[in-house]
Amino acid sequence: MGQKIINAHLRTETGKSVAKRLRSEGRIPAVMYDNTGKTTLIDIDEADFTKLFHTITESTLIDVNVEGGKKIVAFVKDVQYNIISNKLTHVDLYEVETGKIIRTKIRVRLSGSPEGVRSGGVLEAGIPEIEVECLPKDLPERIVVDVSGLQLNHSIHVKDIKVADGVKVLTDPHQTLAT
Repeated sequence: MGQKIINAHLRTETGKSVAKRLRSEGRIPAVMYDNTGKTTLIDIDEADFTKLFHTITESTLIDVNVEGGKKIVAFVKDVQYNIISNKLTHVDLYEVETGKIIRTKIRVRLSGSPEGVRSGGVLEAGIPEIEVECLPKDLPERIVVDVSGLQLNHSIHVKDIKVADGVKVLTDPHQTLAT
C-alpha cells in the first residue's frame, strides 16, 4: 500500500463551465467523500490519473496528496467516462480512515483451465464479487480463484476462497463462484 499516489488540487468552484475549463486544462474534476458524508471538491491531473486507473481495481487504496500537505488514503468509488472523447470526465473517491474497519466489495477473477472443461464441460462463472470487512491495510486488491482442479459437475464456493488474516468475508459462504 502507498505505491499508488495521485496529486490533487482543492477547488471551490462548481458547475459545467468550471468542469469544462478544468478538462480543457488537462484536469479531471473529482469529489472525495468520507464516511460521514462530508465532501471535498478536488481536481486531478488527467494523464496521471488515467495511467493510474489502468493499474488499479475498485479496492486498490490510493494515497491522495491534496495541495497544502494533506495526505488522504482513498479508493476510486466511481468514474464517469465519455465514450466519444475516450476520456474520464469525473471521479468519485472514497476516503478511508486507516485504523477503522471498512466494508467493501472485491472483484473475483477466475484463472486456470478447469479439468472439467477439458472433459467436454463448460465453465460457468458465478457471482462476480464478494463483500469483505477489514482494516484498509489488509484490503486485498483482487481475489483470484484457481479453477484448474475443477471437475465436471463440481463447483467452487465462497467458503473455498483463502483470504488473508484480518479479512472477514461477509458474502454467503454457499454462493457459487464457478461451476
